This record gives sequence, C-alpha cells and structure tokens, in this order.
Amino acid sequence: MSAFVLDRSGRPLMPCSEKRARLLLARGRARVHRVMPFVIRLADRMADSSALQPLRIRFDPGSKVTGVALVREAGSGIAVINLFELIHRGRQISEALTARKSFRRRRRGANLRYRSPRFLNRRRPEGWLPPSLRHRVDTTMAWVQRIRRWAPIRALSSELVRFDLQQLENPEISGVGYQRGTLAGYAIREYLLEKWKRTCIYCDAKGRPLQIEHLTSRARCGSNRVGNLGLACSDCNQEKGALDVRAYVKDPKRLARILATASQPLRDAAAVNATRWALIDALRATGLPLELASGGRTKFNRISHGLPKTHALDAVCVGQVEAIAGWERPSLSVEASGRGSYQRTRLTRHGFPRGYLMRHKRVQGFQTGDRVRADVPNGKKAGIHVGRVAVRATGSFNIQTASAVVQGISHRHCRLIQRGDGYAYSLQSVDSYRQGDAGVWRAAHAALSLPGLEPGVSRAFG
Repeated sequence: MSAFVLDRSGRPLMPCSEKRARLLLARGRARVHRVMPFVIRLADRMADSSALQPLRIRFDPGSKVTGVALVREAGSGIAVINLFELIHRGRQISEALTARKSFRRRRRGANLRYRSPRFLNRRRPEGWLPPSLRHRVDTTMAWVQRIRRWAPIRALSSELVRFDLQQLENPEISGVGYQRGTLAGYAIREYLLEKWKRTCIYCDAKGRPLQIEHLTSRARCGSNRVGNLGLACSDCNQEKGALDVRAYVKDPKRLARILATASQPLRDAAAVNATRWALIDALRATGLPLELASGGRTKFNRISHGLPKTHALDAVCVGQVEAIAGWERPSLSVEASGRGSYQRTRLTRHGFPRGYLMRHKRVQGFQTGDRVRADVPNGKKAGIHVGRVAVRATGSFNIQTASAVVQGISHRHCRLIQRGDGYAYSLQSVDSYRQGDAGVWRAAHAALSLPGLEPGVSRAFG
C-alpha cells in the first residue's frame, strides 16, 4: 500500500510508495505518524499546493462490506493508490439492542414495579435510521474524513445502488400494488450472485459462468420470485432440467442448505435501500464534487478491464473509467469491532447475571483493541505475533493475528504499536485475486465482443 504523507504542520501531501517512505524514515526526514494505515509526517517540509495532483475517493456501498478506493486521475484513466474494505457490524448492533430490550423487559417485570411508566409518545427526527443502519453511514463518513486528513482529496464518486423489493419478491406485480418503478435485470442477477457466493448450488463450482436456476421449474408452475431462484453452472442446469430441486438433490444436507438459503429474507437489499440516500446526502455535505453512477456501469467497467470481483476493486470501477493502472495491490480490511461495552456481567440463557467482568479497561498499560507486537522467546508459542490484543486481569493476553488467535501471551512480551480506535486491521493478499479466475475472465472478455453490450447491461458472470 502507498504511505500517506503529512507536512511539518500536519497538512496532507501526495502519498508516496513504501520504498520512498522507508528512505525518508531512515534518513531522519520523517517520523511515523500512524501505523495502520501507514502515515508519516515530514520533519523538513511544508505543503506546496502547486505540487498536489487531483485525488478522488470512490465508493461501492454494501450492507456488510463497503469498498473504498483512493485513485489519482491521470489523463483519461486513473491510477489506484490505496484500496480499503470497510466491514460493518450492523447485525451485531441489532442483536445487542434486541438482547438489551429483553433484559430490560425482564427487570421491569421482576418485582420492579416502582419504575414509572414511559409511553411511546416521542417523535423520531426527520431522516432517522435505526442504529444498525446509521452505523453504515457513520462508518463510511468517518473514513472519508480520515482519508481527507491524510490525502488532498478533490472529488468523490459513489455507486447509487437500488433494489426494488416489490419486484424481487413478486416479478408479476403491477397496477396499484406496484409503486417503485421497474427493476433492471442487473439487480436480480447481482443479488443472486452475492446471495449464493458466486458458486453453483449443486456442485459448488467456482470460476465459471453461472445461470439463473429455478428451484421449482417453470414447467411445474414455479414462479420468478427471488426465493425460487438460484445459480447453477450450465452442466448442472441442463442435467436438472424440469425436475424439482427436492427430486434432483440427493444429499439431504445440501438440500436443506439450499432451501434455507433460498428462503432468507431480503435483509441486505433492504439495508442498502434504506441507507443509500442518507449516504449520498452525507457525501454531498462535504462540499466536494460528487459523481453518482449505476451498478451496471460498475460491472461493465470491471469486466471490460479484466478485474477480479472484490468490494475494493468494484469501488475502483465506479463511474467513468477509461483506463486503470496499479490495481494489483493488497487491500486493507478495516473491520468495525467497537470500543467495548458497558456490560459488567455475563448472563445466563434466562437473563440472570452470572459472574463479574473487569471494572477497569486497562491492564498493565494495555487495552482490548490495541495493536501490539509480542516477541515470545521460547515455549510452545515462541515467535513474533502481531495483531489485536484482548486483555485479561491476570496479565495473560490473547492476540488476534491475521490467521488465528494466539492465547496465553504474557504482557511482558507485548509492545504497543497503536492504540485501539474501534477497528481491526488486516491486509488482504493480492495473490487470491489471481487464483482460479482465468475461466471467468476469458468468458467475460468473450462476452464483450458480443454486439449490443453497452454500459449498464448486465451479464450473469460468476
């Protein structure tokens, strides 16, 4: 990843390569300002506005992961500088609020009737969103402000995602019951690709063109509802024919998994719909020029330039793109982990308190969420472990590394790298982009030669 650069007074300069950052640090011309993401501060230079080039942040909003790309506009194309993937925790927030509500209900009914009643007569402000959805907007905007402090951002680009839930649930709906306009086939195909993890539901094949499959075939009066749709490779689709999925799939575990996944509610699509305009309004409030683009344009750009399917690279392809350079770099995974909780006890399955948690957040100068480096000289856990620490009152910590959790590391072996800021960081290797995708890209490039393929037109590629 490129290193962010600040001048002597803390104003952002153009990011530089890792090699140049190492040279500046070795020669004493810079100091480490932040480790993850890596930011340096120059000791002998002030900002020069004439030497700054236009940088743009591109977004690919999602319900669980939002792709963010920092790019430099060079002529008719763009050069990728840094890639990020923001992993939201909306589901954890929703579950925590539901649990808190049940605990409070039990306390109010357990001989605590002296509590004064509170009626639901409070009005919600305009534009109110549930905390689990507001979190997605706030996390994205928090990283917009962070990147603006570290780099000279001149413009923003975002994908305006729209799922028509009426059409997804009932493609035959019409008349008065249909209120949200028509739905392009892109939304259904993209929703199915995300729902089924871009694999064939019958043979788990990856890296092949996938076709939309009716679990209960049309010949047996199956509908076009999204709950009756899956993805299958051409071989499995032809072999199944007009059979029902219950007659074709012999493995009971696979059949149960297919039926359970097919009946899942449209939570992700609803979350994207609910937050898309709130995010756009927040981006416009920054005062920077904002470019909005459709999902069809994003997919057309990704296929035409032969990029793998990731959230960060989808963000690179948002909007008008003529040429892309420098995309083969690792992306920084930023997972929202929170800053702890106020809960001081564990609870049984009946909601009664069990045991006590620590009263102090810091132990031996460390706090859960800090990024540390542990140099263990000997024993079963000998070696160097770098990651997010979880403290214990005994001084024996757990360290969450990129690959596993290392338990029982003494605080004496730990050295602080960066204080916790509510996020867990890890680098996604670029090698995974190149494995097993050759067939997909050959099929994609072959499809681009078909007549009539314009930006916004969707193809059902894996």
